[in-house]
Amino acid sequence: MQNSFDFTGRRVLVTGAAQGFGRAIAQAFSARGASVIACDIQQQLVEETAALCGENCQARLLDISDAAAVKALFDELNTKGQSIDTLVNNAGGVVGQQGQPLENVTFEQWQAIVNVNLTGAFLMSQAAVSAMKHNKFGRIINISSRAGLEISLTGIQAYASAKAGQIGLTRQLAHELGPWNITVNNVAPGFIRSNPSTEKQWEAMGEEGQRQLIERIALKRLGVAEDIAHAVLYFASDWANWVTGQILSVDGGK
Repeated sequence: MQNSFDFTGRRVLVTGAAQGFGRAIAQAFSARGASVIACDIQQQLVEETAALCGENCQARLLDISDAAAVKALFDELNTKGQSIDTLVNNAGGVVGQQGQPLENVTFEQWQAIVNVNLTGAFLMSQAAVSAMKHNKFGRIINISSRAGLEISLTGIQAYASAKAGQIGLTRQLAHELGPWNITVNNVAPGFIRSNPSTEKQWEAMGEEGQRQLIERIALKRLGVAEDIAHAVLYFASDWANWVTGQILSVDGGK
């Protein structure tokens, strides 16, 4: 077994790489020798990520809910001999929404969140697997949330549902793709202040809400984006060669 955290020669694609978890994941792989494609809909920020990662990383503008755009990107990569062996479906979030009563939620609001948190992971995985099957090797790591295992702190029905759906997709694909030596695993982060959206959540809690949140964590502190990146590295590494269909909660202990 080679050095399990040396990813030299590996080709990794990270979605939602403009900030937060995605940026930390892209940097972690780049620092360990991988060639990284950082994708996001926020062009300036994802270009900043690529610059931070260095010459082994390129930025690509991509809407993961656009099936045609996803297919075009993978067709291009495969044609150029740059097929992806490691896919990190990190893009997600609440797309600027706040919790509201069920009867007030519009279909468009529901669909927007499902698209970025579940449909995008499906489309990206679907586009990536042909090359992985051909090479009889692949790693797909989905980033869900504690909201997919419990309830969402945001109170947003679509977010909890989409993240739970992504966990179901993880387990299903693990069984379907296992015969081709493709593993599919999931990291479920707890609450981490990693982007403007989570900063707003944190501020909205107030001092007492913040204290209560931390008190419910076994380690009595919040994590950082790098904690999520480290879990992703494990699933992508040789140490996880016989690990698939698993959900790893990275939440400080509940």
